[in-house]
Amino acid sequence: MMGIFIAAIIISSWGAHLFYCLKYADVSPGNVFLYLHILLQAYLYTGLFITAHDAMHGNITKKRTINNLIGKLASFLFAALSYNKLFLNHHTHHAHPGTEKDPDFYPSSRNFFAWWFVFLKHYISVIQIILMAVIFNLLKIFFAEISIWLFFVLPVILSTFQLFYFGTYLPHRLPHEHLMPPHNSRTQKKNHIIAMLSCYFFGYHLEHHTSPKTAWWQLYRTK
Repeated sequence: MMGIFIAAIIISSWGAHLFYCLKYADVSPGNVFLYLHILLQAYLYTGLFITAHDAMHGNITKKRTINNLIGKLASFLFAALSYNKLFLNHHTHHAHPGTEKDPDFYPSSRNFFAWWFVFLKHYISVIQIILMAVIFNLLKIFFAEISIWLFFVLPVILSTFQLFYFGTYLPHRLPHEHLMPPHNSRTQKKNHIIAMLSCYFFGYHLEHHTSPKTAWWQLYRTK
């Protein structure tokens, strides 16, 4: 039940904050709260993905139907991602982390942005782009277009950088050191507050690979 409760908190917080920002937030460039709202919404987007990620490992609830339903909902809210594609790629990542068989790994380059671009290509589809365009135009019926760009589009882009940097680039980047096998993963230094703020403890990445059945909100206990 705790997993469902936490997932519900994240999803509802994402939705409530997005609605508030679209409806009421001041988008004046001189308004400091504008940037705080964008960063908070990006953080909540990251929470959506972390929720979907936990669902992929069956960590939200032991009831598979409910677990997958929450995962599909969180994935869709995060830029209309396909949960099934995420599921397949992520479990392949766990089977072959940091190797050429890993869909999240880019052995040909150590360039952050090149790897980020290749990383996104594995998850973006034509159907997803069409869905996002439809949703964007539906939102324009009710909200100002500038607000949609600032609070619906920009935060999800920022979130992909956060997820990629802490969950893929830092843990799995080259060169792989002799202590990293068999998961080819590093881990963030112990500071639970920083780990939570940076990426919902996802920086404790070696711990996650070692214990993938540990929910994100319990991961700090394995550190």
